[in-house]
Amino acid sequence: MKYSFLVFLFIIISCTNGKKESSNTIQKTNQKVIVIQPLGNFKTEQANKVLTEIKTINSNVVLRPSISFPENSFYKPRNRYRADSIIKSLKNNIGRDSVIVGLSNQDISTTYKGIKDWGVMGLGYNPGKACVVSDFRLSLKNKNQQFYKLVLHELGHTAGLPHCAIKSCLMRDAKGGNPLDEEKEFCPDCKSFLIKEGWQLI
Repeated sequence: MKYSFLVFLFIIISCTNGKKESSNTIQKTNQKVIVIQPLGNFKTEQANKVLTEIKTINSNVVLRPSISFPENSFYKPRNRYRADSIIKSLKNNIGRDSVIVGLSNQDISTTYKGIKDWGVMGLGYNPGKACVVSDFRLSLKNKNQQFYKLVLHELGHTAGLPHCAIKSCLMRDAKGGNPLDEEKEFCPDCKSFLIKEGWQLI
């Protein structure tokens, strides 16, 4: 009888451990490689800072050497670059299990609500494999902190998150302004979603 109980206990423990290992495997499988792609004359020092920060949420991150802005992405009438053209080009330069974020210090824009050329801080496919962010419209005082929040926001879109109604959430819609200083972290719902996608959020 004691022997039978021990065998039963061993089976239960083995099944429990198996489930934990399976759960960890799923999380690692969902975790995509994040490719950081500086554009134009984006500063190497700033790109390395983004690399270090992203490693806290995903150790599978790669920093590529800077490349020129894609051909035909420059919008001469406003002296800015088309964000939609940039992400369309970037998405074709990564692997199947990767997502790429372009870093720019030039102004970027897209077509929005009937406005042909709407200036933006960032743009990303939702969901998708590419996004781009620019520090051109950020506050000089908190530029580094704001820039990282912006990177997380656009990467959140590529993972499938829409804009969030909670004002302190990193997925808040900027609505043409710059509310980044009011944004503190991902709200519980957005955070839970990203954890399921393999993000290492505390």
